[in-house]
Amino acid sequence: MTAEPTEEDGPPYARIVGAIRARIASGELRPGDRVPSTRQITREWGVAMATATKALTALRREGLVHAKPGAGTVVSDRPGRPANPTSASRAADVALNRETIIATAMGVADLEGLAALSMRRVATELGVSTMALYRHVEGKDALVHLITDAAFTETPLPEPPSDWRRALEISARRDWRMYRRHPWAAARVSVPRPLLTPGGLANVEWLMRVLGADRPDRREAAMQAIITLTAFVVGMATWLGSDLDEEQETGVSNDQWWCSQDAELAELEATGRFPLLFAVDVPPDLDSVFEFGLARLLDGLAGSVEE
Repeated sequence: MTAEPTEEDGPPYARIVGAIRARIASGELRPGDRVPSTRQITREWGVAMATATKALTALRREGLVHAKPGAGTVVSDRPGRPANPTSASRAADVALNRETIIATAMGVADLEGLAALSMRRVATELGVSTMALYRHVEGKDALVHLITDAAFTETPLPEPPSDWRRALEISARRDWRMYRRHPWAAARVSVPRPLLTPGGLANVEWLMRVLGADRPDRREAAMQAIITLTAFVVGMATWLGSDLDEEQETGVSNDQWWCSQDAELAELEATGRFPLLFAVDVPPDLDSVFEFGLARLLDGLAGSVEE
């Protein structure tokens, strides 16, 4: 049942703030509980994404809620008393520059996905006008390009080891950890339309060196190996991004979803038709699956790389 917004005489965002504030005050939403996401607010109250963003920002400024990585926006432990300044309240203390804008935009994308990212959203988080951002970034497309490059360069690659297999493991695991931190980034990688950023190109150049592409007769095989490795890592990582999108859309985390399937899983197991399937653990541990797949992939590449 949809809660009726209070503060009827105020602007739409204020009415939403009043309704969520009332839920917190009544105990309907307790400390640690997730509050409606921007997408849920747009559906529940029929407002634009910018209005939903403004409402959540106002609640954060009041100290009622805070952003929690991997969970979204949740009710604070001591609502009404902001223990830590939000990004907006820090705006007066931090000079507005491209680095600040990129960091803020990446935080939004990490928590809510690229669909929630906009110039207006970042400006609201920083407590500045939207136009102020355009002095540093041309627009959303440029901003997404910048945060993508930032994601790929936040952990520099070391000097490549002499062993090609060890080098490819280092690169693949580095990218996998990056996608774990930034689930949205996998959707930005494409072979037909490659990521033309300094960070993305530097990674490919590093791998080309490892695979002996300084020899003209090795270049094609090296590029094919790199594309194959990239396809595996990105393919695994797309599951992370789709899970974040599903969580934002439904408000249900992966763990909560699996718990909600207990009854159906029990019924399926009781049929006795799937004894082997139900003998393994679910949900699967993606890190273990990644390591298994990486090892098998490198085994398969060995023949062509070591020719």
